[in-house]
Amino acid sequence: MGAIGKFLGRTHGKRGPDWADYVTYLYLILGTVLMFGPVMWLVTSSFKQQSDLLRFPPRLLPYRQEMVEVSGYDEPLPLYVVVFEDGTTRELARVRRVGIEGHHVDPANPEEIIKVNINQTTPVEQVVFSFDNYIRGIERFNFLRYFVNTVTVTAVATALTLLVNSMAAFALSKYQFRGRNSIFVLMISTLLVPLSVILIPLLLTIRSVGWFDSLIGVIIPSIATPTGVFLLRQYMLTIPDELLESARLDGASEWRIYLQVILPLARPALAVLAIFSVMWRWNDFLWPLIVLQSSEYKTLQVGLSSFSGELQTQWDTLLAMTVLTLLPVTVVFAFLQKYITTGIATTGMK
Repeated sequence: MGAIGKFLGRTHGKRGPDWADYVTYLYLILGTVLMFGPVMWLVTSSFKQQSDLLRFPPRLLPYRQEMVEVSGYDEPLPLYVVVFEDGTTRELARVRRVGIEGHHVDPANPEEIIKVNINQTTPVEQVVFSFDNYIRGIERFNFLRYFVNTVTVTAVATALTLLVNSMAAFALSKYQFRGRNSIFVLMISTLLVPLSVILIPLLLTIRSVGWFDSLIGVIIPSIATPTGVFLLRQYMLTIPDELLESARLDGASEWRIYLQVILPLARPALAVLAIFSVMWRWNDFLWPLIVLQSSEYKTLQVGLSSFSGELQTQWDTLLAMTVLTLLPVTVVFAFLQKYITTGIATTGMK
């Protein structure tokens, strides 16, 4: 904490903070709020009740109305602060509501019914982080099955993505052949083609080979990515060609050079691509939604759509399950984020 405090206490001005320091900290605070504000809102909203989510104006923290046990009533009654005409206030439990009139009782003296206008009452609330939404969502949502499917798709697709993209990048960076640059430009230009354009031909291809409604139909079309080839190629260009020539003089085959020379040296770029691939596959929704029909093969993102109906969306359980689906990829990103800066910073050195 001492080192962090010393770092944050550094100023641009010699005698103390000047205008540049205030502008810098204001910029950093604003950026932090913009980046982490929606995430915090999502997490806190996952603990709210459906009625609290639809409340306007919205509130950040999850509030629950206090309930009280009243003699003579089977269920707990909601507690309200009632303001009477003389200005006095009392905490009363509401028995029922008839139009704009609320029927209340004193928990200490429940025999007497007190009728007041609902505009004179304010619910007694407290901040409660309840896991009811998570428990109810897991009971209705086949979380374990969808989680296993998503992990399978993410792990296999990421491994194949690293293999296929690294081989393509190795060929485009270390071999000299006619049309090499044209192939690279053509491959990068596919980034301009949206998925909606190739969606129907890709679906027909998957059907023709018998991969429809299977995890392999989700995995295979996504393993070759132009972004991955570009990232790895730019990094492999920084590897000296003399290392490859020395390996060839020692009798190493091209596969051995690829496995024992290129891949170990390209580890930072491979780590970056692995992080990107995990996020892409984990959050993919459109293609799995089209390919997967059986419930046993659905991924987490597709399974979340079951909480959204034609007439009503169960926002409380949907938000809770969304938080659970974000936790694994957040943990991966938190532990491997240092490789992103290192890998991207070294992809354009040559």
